[in-house]
Amino acid sequence: MDKFKTTISASRCARIKSAGLVSVGLICGFLGSYGWAAMAPPTEHKGLEVEVLGFVPEDSMSAQVGLKGYKLLLRKITINPGGQIAKHSADKTPTVVYVDSGTWTEGKDSGEIEHSAGDSFVEYFDTVHWFYNRGDEPAMAFVCDIKPAG
Repeated sequence: MDKFKTTISASRCARIKSAGLVSVGLICGFLGSYGWAAMAPPTEHKGLEVEVLGFVPEDSMSAQVGLKGYKLLLRKITINPGGQIAKHSADKTPTVVYVDSGTWTEGKDSGEIEHSAGDSFVEYFDTVHWFYNRGDEPAMAFVCDIKPAG
């Protein structure tokens, strides 16, 4: 059994431990940054308050800009702490969002983006995403979008 015994110097042992800790640190760091995005997206809304502030009805959209079958909406959407907006597509709903207070955390298959008070963003035709409020206070945004009438 002694012939299989290997002697490792103290400095070699320290290098092995150090390399192991660095590897563990890199893996944990990678997983930590991947963290929330790796979770399954929400499938239902939770903790939302939606208030319609104004809208342009279908007949006006058709007469004014020739867009039949659609309405223009301005809403105030609040995501309460711990709340979420389910995964959805903007393929037929062009949208502009202005975050007025708090932080909306936007999830996409590619990762997450935080939108804080004063930020605005556009939801394009190829946007598929969801939102969370991970903060301690309500996060409110003004959302203006064109939606199918009905």
